[in-house]
Amino acid sequence: MSVFPFVDDPDHDQEPADSNHEEQAQRRPHRQRDWLVRCYLIRAADAFNSAVITYAVPLMVLSLTHSAAWTGLAFLLEWLPRLGAIAGSGPLIDRHGAVRTVFAASTLRAGAAVLTLAGLSLGAGVVAVLAFGVAAGIAAQASFLASESLGNQAGRIAGGQVSRVQSRLTAIDQVAALLGPLVGGALLLAGPALLLAVVAILSAVTITVTLVQPAEQHPDQATTNTEEGALVALAQGFGVLWRRNALLWLVIVIAAVNLAFGVIQIATPIAVTQHLHRSSAAVGLVWAIAAAASLTVVLLARRAVDRLGVYRVALVSALLVAVSTAAAAQTGTLSTFALAVAAVTSAEGAATVAVRTARARLIPTDRYAATLAATLLIQRLPFPLAGLLVAATPARNLPHLLLATAALLTVATAVGATRLASHRSGFEAEQPAALEPAALPESA
Repeated sequence: MSVFPFVDDPDHDQEPADSNHEEQAQRRPHRQRDWLVRCYLIRAADAFNSAVITYAVPLMVLSLTHSAAWTGLAFLLEWLPRLGAIAGSGPLIDRHGAVRTVFAASTLRAGAAVLTLAGLSLGAGVVAVLAFGVAAGIAAQASFLASESLGNQAGRIAGGQVSRVQSRLTAIDQVAALLGPLVGGALLLAGPALLLAVVAILSAVTITVTLVQPAEQHPDQATTNTEEGALVALAQGFGVLWRRNALLWLVIVIAAVNLAFGVIQIATPIAVTQHLHRSSAAVGLVWAIAAAASLTVVLLARRAVDRLGVYRVALVSALLVAVSTAAAAQTGTLSTFALAVAAVTSAEGAATVAVRTARARLIPTDRYAATLAATLLIQRLPFPLAGLLVAATPARNLPHLLLATAALLTVATAVGATRLASHRSGFEAEQPAALEPAALPESA
């Protein structure tokens, strides 16, 4: 130690620096774990809220109008604005961060629920519910995209265990899909006002979780793309997707899967309440059974992806969705219809694990949100199309629509299989580098 009070002693300075470094190294695993847990909490709160709304809005419209055409129109109006939210949210997430985006989306959803409550009390009826569906759809898609961006960072933290993280995220979504219809159906028995109040409360919970979650970006990344327009960034995301042929064709196959899933989603309340003459609670039960089966499959899908690869899991899942959709068109009892819907959602869940794993492996981290927006725009485009098809189809002809959708999915899967055969190695060959622990916020 130096005897001169103002002369630096290298040995003296080195000791606390080294001890501080060791202390940070010891705290790093705890910071990672706490940060990941908060990511999962944000995903769980937001996914459950979105699931309640997604399944409740068509039921609310059906209970108010008793019309299959209005139900399809509600689904169409709910999903069209979501496509715009996808286009704009990706670049905004790259610019402002995922946590802030979830906060803004949850605030929008809570405000929309309160305004809809006021509209219903004033007698607005269907118009208020449709407007709520539009606002809630925008909020749901923006928050989903932000949650996916957080999930990608969680996967990079996990390094080579990307499929495990994606399986956990998908499992969270499936648990939300399990509880959402049950809660939504039960709340609707007491009236839409109680359901909207619960939506506002759940949004407040999500807001609270985001307030205690530190910003997820490294300080050097916070100013990336700040001068870049949303359309320019989205176009660059499409450019990344175009250069990743393996991911592009997989996304096209998943889009066909989503068309079948969207038609099933809209047709289920109509089939249960009008064809099978059951209550809205039975609709929730059907979706709960389907979500429970899907959750089991999702938990096994990670191992399937690790052993068989993304290519095989995605294509087999798509074929199972097609077969199950055709089976749903032929059922005549609630139990057989519930089994068919459960098969559809289970196969769709496995396909979701596969495509999320592919996205985490193939999309570059510096353009993740914008490229993710491009992929989701293609994947989600069939949902408003499904609403349009159901709205234009008489209720008695819905089985024919299901059969036609199943046939289209079979053809799309066959074409996708031939295209993907030459690119299948890309799914397993390219792995993102594990995120350095230093990229985590120090306050996590």
